[in-house]
Amino acid sequence: MRTYESIFIINPEVVGDAYVAMLDKFKGVLEDQGTEILKIEEWGVRKLAYPIKKESRGNFVLLIFEAGPKVVAEYERRLRIDESIMKFQTILLEDGYQPPPVSEQPVTEAAQEAADDETDEDTEEETETAE
Repeated sequence: MRTYESIFIINPEVVGDAYVAMLDKFKGVLEDQGTEILKIEEWGVRKLAYPIKKESRGNFVLLIFEAGPKVVAEYERRLRIDESIMKFQTILLEDGYQPPPVSEQPVTEAAQEAADDETDEDTEEETETAE
């Protein structure tokens, strides 16, 4: 099994249930062939560098999965057939998928909240001393 990364752009007019059905359809294409999906990331609607099929925006989806080459061929064939798919690209990740390290965002948020609390306390103390 090899690890692949695939990005496809869906027509931005496909929204709601049709959009969810399309994602499920392509996840199903991969899962029906014994593929393990490692990551799905919906990037949302973004401006394209150049118009594609007379559209200047597209809905980007990133898929990372482990599969054999025959699975990728069938997956890309299905992407090519679907008229709502504006563009797609699948690449082989030679070093496999390595999830990004866990960020320390929650710690910094907690630190920011603590700093805000200290600022609020300082403001209250200043207000009390001014009276």
